[in-house]
Amino acid sequence: MEDTRVWITHIGGHPKRYAPGISAQFVNDPVDLFICGHSHIVKAGFDQKYKHLHLNPGAAGKQGWQKYRTAMRFSLEGGKVKALDLITL
Repeated sequence: MEDTRVWITHIGGHPKRYAPGISAQFVNDPVDLFICGHSHIVKAGFDQKYKHLHLNPGAAGKQGWQKYRTAMRFSLEGGKVKALDLITL
């Protein structure tokens, strides 16, 4: 079993602008991987301030304004995200 702290939520924001209360939670209970959505904008990057990988897989549904439906697939190896793929549906 991997020893990776993961937080998945709908509305989370992004490293420069997290939703209210999110940053305080990172201070109190740090994570290694933060996955959130809501914006329908695909993003993947490392948050230097809170030292975690931030992923937003975009939007897999047909509702919304996005041109493409997307999802992300990855594996965890040694507590690290490996083989991160963006899938266009």
